[in-house]
Amino acid sequence: MSILMPKKVKHRKWFKGKSKGVETRATELNFGSFGLKSMETKWVTARQLEAARRNIIRYLKKGGKLWMRVFPDKPVTSKGPEVPLGGGKGAVDHYAFAVKPGRIIFELDGVKEEIAREAFRGAAIKLPVKTKFIKRGE
Repeated sequence: MSILMPKKVKHRKWFKGKSKGVETRATELNFGSFGLKSMETKWVTARQLEAARRNIIRYLKKGGKLWMRVFPDKPVTSKGPEVPLGGGKGAVDHYAFAVKPGRIIFELDGVKEEIAREAFRGAAIKLPVKTKFIKRGE
């Protein structure tokens, strides 16, 4: 089981930050012929990305090449249940990636369009964002 997380980080805990606006990076297909593009803003956790990736790989069997265009490097902290106020910020619980509208999450090549569409449909169910199937030249 490969859970996505950074090997080493400069700062162990981050501020929450503001997720506003549309994506300017990774909005075009660079590697594959088909892509899964985000249509809204959300934090996508490492577990959700891994579940979506596994779903695509399982559907493709052994054909095609998959690229993941996001990496969850944002540490999300949480305090245990029934912990009183005060006592500082909680420990790092998991990692996430702040997805904005227009960001390509996955790219796929080496398969027919119907197969890619089906594979991405299964993956989209695993993700918390609304997504759109795109292909090269669109």
